[in-house]
Amino acid sequence: MKRKLINWKTVTMLILLALMTVIFVSLGRWQLQRADERRETAQRIESGKALPPLTIDKHLPTADIVAWRPATMAGHWLGAFTVLVNRNQDGRPGYWLATPMLLDEQTRDAVLVLRGWFPQVLKPAAMPDFPLPEGIQKISGEMALRVPRLFELWHFGGEAVAQLPAQIPQSSGPLPQVQNLDLNEFGKASGLHMLPLVLMQTGASTEGLVRNWPHPSIDADKNIGYAMQWFAFATIAALALLTSLIRLRLKRKKESPSS
Repeated sequence: MKRKLINWKTVTMLILLALMTVIFVSLGRWQLQRADERRETAQRIESGKALPPLTIDKHLPTADIVAWRPATMAGHWLGAFTVLVNRNQDGRPGYWLATPMLLDEQTRDAVLVLRGWFPQVLKPAAMPDFPLPEGIQKISGEMALRVPRLFELWHFGGEAVAQLPAQIPQSSGPLPQVQNLDLNEFGKASGLHMLPLVLMQTGASTEGLVRNWPHPSIDADKNIGYAMQWFAFATIAALALLTSLIRLRLKRKKESPSS
């Protein structure tokens, strides 16, 4: 009886090697795409910072709103509408202080300003106070299209952690604390007409706030390194597949009856 040259174990091994080759190549290509995305991000940041400073007012064209572009504006602080955004800074838990600045009293046009970061306190009673000057104030910063987001945690019951209150300001109690702050939701809760931008305030802070704003990761070389690793794994799997096929072919020739 003629012995089978290929059994189910051999077929399974060949299929797995072929799948591994395809998957590893796909992962390598994905890392190269991530590298391209990070290069584009770095270019956008550089291009935005290189633009001339912009003066923000309620008639600001949407086309002029460019992330990382330096900007200035003048208005009245609305301290009662302040919201705390949970964020870590250099591994330390704390908050971004987000306060709107009113540009026009009649139309209620306003811009949300990230004033800076301060560390978390253990006791609510020890929460520091950051008073705001009255009257028209002029500030400077860098524009963002939104408040930088953080992965939001959820309870098992489906209720979001640290939700924005339905109405701001609240009559009493501590300042609202949220994981992420959406401009549209903030506008509905506050009754303000929010311009579609956020100003990340720069310059020295007299209140001791940290204004070291995070940048998105732009290390494309790391992704290229990962891509090379995946392509190396794909090469190993492809060589193993090719070697197995060659061995099977040689074995088949060896065991086949001579003509």
